[in-house]
Amino acid sequence: MENKSFEEYLQLLEQIVKTLENKDTTLEQAVDGYTKGLEISKKCYDILNSKEQLIVQKMTENGLVDFQKEEE
Repeated sequence: MENKSFEEYLQLLEQIVKTLENKDTTLEQAVDGYTKGLEISKKCYDILNSKEQLIVQKMTENGLVDFQKEEE
């Protein structure tokens, strides 16, 4: 799966959900869609996680509070 933006991945997830909601979807199509949806949601999570790390790093570099250290 090629690299896409977060928004493009969300659009793909929306398309998969619509397919899964369709009553004419076969079991094989549903399993395939579910599997692809899991892969895409993992990519979305990875993007969000990397952006969060970048924000925390920038905040720390600028003397702002590191939220992750406070939570521990």
